[in-house]
Amino acid sequence: MLSQENLNKVEAIRGHYPDSKAALLPALWIAQDQEGWISTEMMSYLGDLLGVSHAHVLGVVTFYTMFIDKPQGKYHIEVCTNVSCLLRGSDGIMDTVRKCTGAKPGETSADGKFTVSEVECMGACGGAPMIAIGEEYYERLTADKLEAILKQLA
Repeated sequence: MLSQENLNKVEAIRGHYPDSKAALLPALWIAQDQEGWISTEMMSYLGDLLGVSHAHVLGVVTFYTMFIDKPQGKYHIEVCTNVSCLLRGSDGIMDTVRKCTGAKPGETSADGKFTVSEVECMGACGGAPMIAIGEEYYERLTADKLEAILKQLA
């Protein structure tokens, strides 16, 4: 299920550890980068490849929020709702995201463009309220700024 190039990467990483279980996190990153998410089939495949139980792989994928276990829209919007962002208006930011995309946290918009997630602190408290879209952070947001960003992506 991994491309030959990615399988080679996993095998090289696996060689750095006495226990192949330690290669699971980087292998999951490689798989997610390749597919955009980590399917049940990919979890089974990686478990077999690394000699790790399928239950363990599932536990790791569902424990860490950076791993995605279902298909997503083209743009993944993560809205920080931790204390700093909440005090600076992240509830209004979430309302704007819902209004502009039609998706609530945990949902993908009907057009498949946006997947929305509510997340805890992303370490940008000084720029609250903030969101991440993919790897890009947007800080000191207002409803108007966010609407402009989302219109540009739509």
